[in-house]
Amino acid sequence: MTPAELSRAVLSTVRRAVAADELRVAVPERISVQRPPRPGCGDYATNVALQLAGAAGRPSREVAEVLRKRLATEPGIAQVVIAGPGFLNITLDVAAYGDVVRRVLERGAAYGHSDALAGTSVTPVHDGEARAAATAEALTLLLRACGAQAGAGHPESVRPRPAGATPAELRERLGDDAARWALLRPPADDTPSLDAAALLSQRAGNPLFRVRYAHARTRALLRNAHDLGIEPSSEAADGTFHHPAETDLLGLIADYPRVIETAARHRAPDRVARHLERLADAFLRFHDECPPLPRGDEKPSAAHRVRLSLAEATGTVLAGGLTLLGISAPEHL
Repeated sequence: MTPAELSRAVLSTVRRAVAADELRVAVPERISVQRPPRPGCGDYATNVALQLAGAAGRPSREVAEVLRKRLATEPGIAQVVIAGPGFLNITLDVAAYGDVVRRVLERGAAYGHSDALAGTSVTPVHDGEARAAATAEALTLLLRACGAQAGAGHPESVRPRPAGATPAELRERLGDDAARWALLRPPADDTPSLDAAALLSQRAGNPLFRVRYAHARTRALLRNAHDLGIEPSSEAADGTFHHPAETDLLGLIADYPRVIETAARHRAPDRVARHLERLADAFLRFHDECPPLPRGDEKPSAAHRVRLSLAEATGTVLAGGLTLLGISAPEHL
């Protein structure tokens, strides 16, 4: 279950509560779900009960309880808990996590692409300045990934804060990949850092290195697993995908389609770059705390096969996101 699907499930819950006269409010057009700020608060949270309480003329926790009872029966949801003044903390069941992995592996590089902006026709244009050119190219890819006709509609000027160097200077100093990352990673109003030592460093302190290293590590795991005769499996019926390192990683993978759409709508490719950083960091934590391959004399198990499928899905999303930014995703570093 992706955040978009969960959002629709929550919205459906509100509609059914209104139809049953359990709540007397206008049904909102959209409802937001977010990853909770702290571990132990479920997989997702929504403040919809607080939003509706005023119009309903009832305490927010009372509204939350009405919604909790209905939402807890939705397929793919294991538990709904009321927190604080009326937040709904939602925990997905194991099968829902398995569905996310299967969806990524089935769609491959197209995972996260949608028709959310179908019918939109726009052409990002620029004045030739290095950062504006890189941003326009990335936006064209993001818009197309969301179903828009990019390059065939009305011109839309792209004007981020200039980089202070020409495209040729950046390519010579940084190479294409690091140059694009430097130009696209900061928000449009921020000044990009062009420090070659930092951008080309193969150390954990370099976000681009971490993202590409995490991708290369997923591919190495699959090669090593093949040599050991272990094949990935997205079947989560054995009860895995409960460790916080697993669920955090799965949540970020599930959130990737929303990130692409938001980046395209707001003309903000930096959102994709930052999401890839979070995804890479979550994968490296998962790799340490939930090893996808047996260690020492340990025998291969169903948990290893399922974790390998999660690693494969992570690599697919990292590669897809880098491609949308115009950055290569090598299998070896």
